Amino acid sequence: MSTEEYLNKVTIGGATVHNGQISLCEYDKSWPAGFGREEEKIRGALGPRALAVEHVGSTSVPGLCAKPILDILLLVENAAREEDYAGLLERAGYIFRIREPDWYGHRMFKGTNPPVNLHVFSLGCEEAERMLAFRDWLRSHPADRDLYARTKRELAQKTWKYVQDYADAKTKVVAEIIARMNARKA
Repeated sequence: MSTEEYLNKVTIGGATVHNGQISLCEYDKSWPAGFGREEEKIRGALGPRALAVEHVGSTSVPGLCAKPILDILLLVENAAREEDYAGLLERAGYIFRIREPDWYGHRMFKGTNPPVNLHVFSLGCEEAERMLAFRDWLRSHPADRDLYARTKRELAQKTWKYVQDYADAKTKVVAEIIARMNARKA
């Protein structure tokens, strides 16, 4: 299945064509406060159903350039039970956009003010743990943070049909950094 076919299969309402470069911003010290407001909104909407709410992605790493979109990780008991959280998140203003049951049970909602990608996984999901470990590694390893930033800047200058294509192009450097991270743990 091509990337386009896959995106149209998992994207509610169909994939959005980008056909352009990726706009990156220098790190903005207001991003953590923006995350804090979103965390309150999510916890207010879900109560105890929100088992963890974490700031992830490039906006969570001081000194790292990023698309000006807050990535938020939400852990729930079972992401497949959308009836437990989807309607509550939609009433709080998030738009349900991605359903990937075959990729770690991932669901994703979009927020608009500020722009947010809210990633939902089940508690104990290895991809969620990887996201947190990668964030923490970049926060404490400036050489890898800078390598990642250089790669992002280089790739951002290209024209991408879908933003996901840009994300996929970063896979090689992410895997390299994770391998280094895992080697240090061993």
